Amino acid sequence: MQQLTVILELTVRNHPGVMSHICGLFARRAFNVEGILCLPLSDGDRSRIWLQVADDQRLEQMISQIDKLEDVVQIKRDVDGADVFGKLTALVQ
Repeated sequence: MQQLTVILELTVRNHPGVMSHICGLFARRAFNVEGILCLPLSDGDRSRIWLQVADDQRLEQMISQIDKLEDVVQIKRDVDGADVFGKLTALVQ
């Protein structure tokens, strides 16, 4: 049985190390990230990070922890059009 995943869309302050910091939060809690996409926004001051993660009982706690990070401006869960990971998978396979 395949585990269900969700997409988290984060808007973050754009500076070196912010993506590593966020992914490190998941790694320290042994929470696997299935997919990552990070792109700067047009203003250059912020970036958008999409994370594909397991939908398990720890997810709400992880979202709460991410929301406390200084560099995280906004978090959205299961955003519309977030099938970007499915499209990328089809492209590389």
